[in-house]
Amino acid sequence: MAQEDVFKKVVSHCKEYGFVFPSSEIYDGLGAVYDYGQNGVELKNNIKQYWWQSMVLMHENIVGIDSCVFMHPTIWKASGHVDAFNDPLIDNRDSKKRYRADVLIEEQIAKYEDKIEKEVAKARKRFGDAFDEAKYRETSPRVLEEQAKRDALHERYSKAMNAMDLDELRQIIIDEEIVCPISGTRNWTDVRQFNLMFKTEMGSTADGSMTIYLRPETAQGIFVNYLNVQKTGRMKIPFGIAQIGKAFRNEIVARQFIFRMREFEQMEMQFFIKPGTELDWFKQWKETRMAWHQNLGFGAENYRFHDHEKLAHYANAATDIEFKMPFGFKEVEGIHSRTDFDLSQHEKFSGKSIKYFDPELNDSYTPYVIETSIGVDRMFLSIMCHSYCEEKLENGETRVVLRLPAALAPVKLAVLPLVKKDGMPEKAREIIDDLKFHFNCQYEEKDSIGKRYRRQDAIGTPYCVTVDGDTLKDDTVTLRFRDTMEQKRVKISELRGIIEDNVTITSLLKKLK
Repeated sequence: MAQEDVFKKVVSHCKEYGFVFPSSEIYDGLGAVYDYGQNGVELKNNIKQYWWQSMVLMHENIVGIDSCVFMHPTIWKASGHVDAFNDPLIDNRDSKKRYRADVLIEEQIAKYEDKIEKEVAKARKRFGDAFDEAKYRETSPRVLEEQAKRDALHERYSKAMNAMDLDELRQIIIDEEIVCPISGTRNWTDVRQFNLMFKTEMGSTADGSMTIYLRPETAQGIFVNYLNVQKTGRMKIPFGIAQIGKAFRNEIVARQFIFRMREFEQMEMQFFIKPGTELDWFKQWKETRMAWHQNLGFGAENYRFHDHEKLAHYANAATDIEFKMPFGFKEVEGIHSRTDFDLSQHEKFSGKSIKYFDPELNDSYTPYVIETSIGVDRMFLSIMCHSYCEEKLENGETRVVLRLPAALAPVKLAVLPLVKKDGMPEKAREIIDDLKFHFNCQYEEKDSIGKRYRRQDAIGTPYCVTVDGDTLKDDTVTLRFRDTMEQKRVKISELRGIIEDNVTITSLLKKLK
């Protein structure tokens, strides 16, 4: 199945099975804003718990906070967001549609890369086991031609972005003959900067109101509270502060379902360290965070690091952890060495000292910071895309199954009475009443047992229990495993032990090195 078709099916599946709905749908929706349904919110909360516990539970020197969405507007002046939180915008005069100039160029680079991969795939099919991919990439005229185009464009684009040369960005779009996807024309405006922050007013009167912003990131709430946390928690460097919260960006181009939205959720941890140790800590956190992702069992080949060529104004090192989505490798987490930029700026703009006193050195200094930042929604999407599977069965039927990691699945156990009589529903309810305190259970009695299995497969439930006539005689049930569809007879008293060991967040954490 083409990857584009996979993505469409995932989007459709999310709505059909209560994972993600278009927000305000009865009013025809609101662009790039989505609501999480009954299954989606459970999966999302499990992702957040996996992250939170891996940070706060597993590290004695990391604690959490919850800062406000509304903050003093000077914070965003100090952080650079008021002056520098911009994307290069370009309009097509014929379609009246607005695009990010950098995204248009990056998509053109991706087209060259796709052509190369298609050539390699054709050669691999032609030569079979004798295929030497490395040699083919070095010698194939077609591959070398496309690679040269890709590299030349990439170099030109990198220079333009580093210099933020808006005229050059437009010229690249013209020279590459990039067309508007809607109108199909190349009738482009000049490129201009567009600030991504949402503004609002705070105050009850026009004269007394203050312009404030919906936060575009959660990190600044950590920075302005870092000294409060350090002092009240008696924290010693190195230490970290974690936070999960909503952020808001007025994206020019919000696309690819929940991958890029205007309201989204972040999981961020800022790690405060001694100046001069940042690159060692940067390397260590890269390894730690990659291990966290790969611990889900999706395969190391689906992850890669992508080092930034253009560093943000606050960073001296930065990389992304990218995951292979149906639409290519895309960022799910950023790891940045932010130096002392943020704390120094807040000290300067607030006029208050927020230096850390180091008792070992008997001296005060401004800590450096390593940041790890994940988009919860992107993480959710990567898990859904990888878990979605259409499987051909031996009887010729097809089942759709979400092979979610059991600890993240919205429902851990479905209890199904074989029929709605003879005391089976009551016995099923007894089982749920006993187990619901330990993990999320669901009772279902409508339709045939086969259809109920299919529905549970489609929402990723790892275990199903069927209560039948024999259950009432010997207190045994049929336990069905989602991935293999294997069924076995077990005692009701054994269910908790079998299931709980595999469906808790703890079971995931124990696998981490």
